[in-house]
Amino acid sequence: MAVVYRAELHPSKLDLINAWLPGRSWFQGPVGAPVDRVAACRFDDPAGEVGVEIILVRATEGPVYHVPLTYRGAPLPGGEAYLLGTSEHSVLGTRWIYDAVGDPVYAAVLAAAIVSGGTEAEEYVEDEHGQQQRREPSMTVRGRGLPGAVAARITVVREVVDGDPARVVTDGAELHVVRVVGTPVEGATLTATWPGATPTALASL
Repeated sequence: MAVVYRAELHPSKLDLINAWLPGRSWFQGPVGAPVDRVAACRFDDPAGEVGVEIILVRATEGPVYHVPLTYRGAPLPGGEAYLLGTSEHSVLGTRWIYDAVGDPVYAAVLAAAIVSGGTEAEEYVEDEHGQQQRREPSMTVRGRGLPGAVAARITVVREVVDGDPARVVTDGAELHVVRVVGTPVEGATLTATWPGATPTALASL
């Protein structure tokens, strides 16, 4: 279960993505056009410490980009290369926001979803009275599922080879993360569905 607070975030996630995205080797443009959110959903961190969100963005008629993010209440050790920036959350305080390919929590929950046939987390919005109301995500994801297999324990990201897809080598598995939606990947996949689009792979194991 992912709890989403009714809160202000400065700068916003889209502000940080807009500043970060044009510097990526796989960015195809259009240059200078701000991106808008297409769809998003969240994963659960079993420890309840790290926010994990899968976001799809697009600028005008350009391609759809897959930008998974993690949100932390303290810096990720060794994660400087993946930091989009910090943001002030009106409820949770300072949040360190990372390109999730460099975060072992993302790698672990992604691998687990692919192996188990898992889906996105249920989302609940907490109102000003502390009550939680269920919210439908704007995108759904599902892992392929590997019967009889158990997801490897992942605690460290050893190497990230930037590109499309990004190659993420961990202490338990190798993952490929699509950057420009539509890029093919091999292996067992995580597939996303959102309104107006055909199901498409966002990552593979």
